[in-house]
Amino acid sequence: MKHERDALLTVAKLMCVAARTAPKAKGIDNIVTKIMSEKEKSRLIQRMKKIGLKENKPSFVRDAENLKVAPYVVLIGTRIKPVNLTHCNFCGYEGCEKATLHNAICAFNTLDLGIAVGSAVSIAADNRADNRVMYSLGINAIELGILPKEVKVAIGIPLCALGKNPFFDRK
Repeated sequence: MKHERDALLTVAKLMCVAARTAPKAKGIDNIVTKIMSEKEKSRLIQRMKKIGLKENKPSFVRDAENLKVAPYVVLIGTRIKPVNLTHCNFCGYEGCEKATLHNAICAFNTLDLGIAVGSAVSIAADNRADNRVMYSLGINAIELGILPKEVKVAIGIPLCALGKNPFFDRK
């Protein structure tokens, strides 16, 4: 129904706002959000099926099939830029300078991503939109270049409004 699809677009936009305004380490915003276009979604479905079959990852094929019923997909990713906190070493290196030399992923960037995703899906839940957090969408969207090249970690959240959430109780 058109009104349900319109409502889902509003939810997707509100999810992007929630991700943007979520708390971040030192107030540094490395979060990137995007609502995928139909063309991008089609490319993502094709790639996920291809990778799923090639690398024996049936979850990628299953998730690709799930996307077919999702009118909208919200992508939330993070750029990787150390936030220069002292006495941290969460990335495995002593200090942000060494971490940068080794292309380490700043733990605080990924923590901020998790908080942003949690804020976004709370909006979906509050509006009773069917959704699920999927890493498979994020990694494939990055590899397809759907997100800016600075984004190194991302999550995809498909949305739909059906009688039963198709993203759970899957085969």
